[in-house]
Amino acid sequence: MDTCIIKSPLGFTKITGDNMGISSVTVLNSEEIISETIPETLQDCVTQLKEYFEGSRTTFNLKLSPKGTDFQKSVWTLLQQIPFGKSISYLELSKQLGDPKAIRAVANANGKNPFWIIVPCHRVIGTDGSLTGYAGGLNRKQWLLEHESPNKQQSLF
Repeated sequence: MDTCIIKSPLGFTKITGDNMGISSVTVLNSEEIISETIPETLQDCVTQLKEYFEGSRTTFNLKLSPKGTDFQKSVWTLLQQIPFGKSISYLELSKQLGDPKAIRAVANANGKNPFWIIVPCHRVIGTDGSLTGYAGGLNRKQWLLEHESPNKQQSLF
């Protein structure tokens, strides 16, 4: 398994994968040693993440190799269908899966998403529009949603 660590505007990012595809992209909560060389298997992922942060990429085209239950994978597949700059509630996501009562299971699967940014779990919000639950921290979730917003606003503070 190949691994590299890159710096992003939201911290250090660890990418893992091999010839079968990318197996995880995670944000780290500590400083790490940045990889001087990027394994060939991860170069496209690094490039696409940089383009996303620069604002020139709105979708990802990567071969993913997720490890998870069938239910988790079905949630992650739906997450990839949420358009750039849009958000959806956990309830709406459970309804799309055909079971509005599965909201907790959907939220749990969302939290176990191994592909930070690439599978956009940050686009899922509370039914009331609140920023709820995000493994990378709510400050990062807010940053990502603002980064993707079609209505860029300057902060007043």
